[in-house]
Amino acid sequence: MTRAIMMQGTGSNVGKSLLLAGLARAFVRRGLSVAPFKPQNMSNNAAVTGDGGEIGRAQALQALAARRVPHTDMNPVLLKPESETGAQVIVQGQRMGTLGARDYIGRKQDLLRPVMESFRRLCRTADLVLVEGAGSPAEINLRAGDIANMGFAQAAGVPVILVGDIDRGGVIAQIVGTQAVLNPIDAGLIRGFAINKFRGDVSLFDEGLREIVARTGWSSLGVVPWFDEAWRLPPEDVMDLVSTARGGLKVAVPQLGRIANFDDLTPLANEPGVSVEIVQRGQPIPADAGLILLAGSKSTIADLAAFRAEGWDIDLAAHVRRGGRVLGICGGYQMLGRRIEDPDGIEGPQGAVEGLGHLDVVTVMRPHKRLALTEARYPATGDDVQGYEIHLGETTGPDCAHAWLAVGERTEGAASGDGRVRGTYLHGLFASDAFRASYLRELGAVSDLLYERAVEATLDALADHLERHMDLDLLWSLSASVPGRSA
Repeated sequence: MTRAIMMQGTGSNVGKSLLLAGLARAFVRRGLSVAPFKPQNMSNNAAVTGDGGEIGRAQALQALAARRVPHTDMNPVLLKPESETGAQVIVQGQRMGTLGARDYIGRKQDLLRPVMESFRRLCRTADLVLVEGAGSPAEINLRAGDIANMGFAQAAGVPVILVGDIDRGGVIAQIVGTQAVLNPIDAGLIRGFAINKFRGDVSLFDEGLREIVARTGWSSLGVVPWFDEAWRLPPEDVMDLVSTARGGLKVAVPQLGRIANFDDLTPLANEPGVSVEIVQRGQPIPADAGLILLAGSKSTIADLAAFRAEGWDIDLAAHVRRGGRVLGICGGYQMLGRRIEDPDGIEGPQGAVEGLGHLDVVTVMRPHKRLALTEARYPATGDDVQGYEIHLGETTGPDCAHAWLAVGERTEGAASGDGRVRGTYLHGLFASDAFRASYLRELGAVSDLLYERAVEATLDALADHLERHMDLDLLWSLSASVPGRSA
């Protein structure tokens, strides 16, 4: 019989995704088949799955932790914000359309059916399904029609563990206050709680634990100290993007408002000889950058306007005049061209905008989204490159004749005549060790990092961390049997 348990948070970014990845690896090492599941996610950092769809990056990492192939059933509803009030809605891996926030609230109950379909299919493949909530159940103004937290837990009959973030302060109020605002039925689904991101002597919170247990009646699963190696894993939330200042080659990354698929940066951030500097709004792009990397964007045209508003176009032009290197990935590639055309109004009003002009290419936005796991080759060295494509738009022009990657019989990307400015639609390319070493060598840096091995070691270290600081036997006993595998 399959068992399941859900991890909800007292708020966003309390560390649920990371904890669930660590729990997945820990229970796999105990001999169980584990599957991660998140009914609804909101993130512009997505992963392409082998069954031809897309899911949140966190669920792809959790699948890796569970030693499973990522599948669209692991995240049946993915919201990808395109503006302050609207998001692209992905259902079971495929784009359903773009909805405003109010329209989505009115329709989200209709999505419970595909959510439950995916959950039930997943349950048939695992001994334990670890479910991750979104935001917080304390957002009771969103409870009607909820599919992300208690609405799902009620429908699926899955008990809940509540996670609080002590690093923010006020964690006792976070947890006790959550119980206070929930209706009795929802509150009755919560079986226990855990405290995350503790810094210092954990025993200093013993009295705090006793108070929470006394006030809520819930079991304590423990206090989890801050996990120092978390930055080595691909982040899901833009809030987790941090600079790594080590000296050596400096890679400057302007932080766009709708930056997407920024896990491209994680292998570079893990390199001992590379400093990744996230350039915030109001800051200039550093003149000593060895590489300016324009990352992906969920709203290329809007982010291009913001790029110009920050004056980064001037900094970039100066960098190019000095002979500096530039790499644009996906939306960043589109921005580097001469023009972006949007005849169907996919990203806003119909029309066209001038690009940054550093590549002689033109992008035309098209309704069809390309989703593909892609194997490529770097002809300059013959290195294999594994990655994925996830984009709207087709890019053509003279600089595509200088394409610097090959995918089977076709070429991929574009480059300036001198090869110093390059663009590609291929995400994830820096996870390929041989290619990354060759590319960095061209920029004067040395790499001997085995990235995927480092990620595996970090997941094992995270599992060890949770084995020490969480009561995993209690967590298992608090989980519930759900229809799934036969006994």
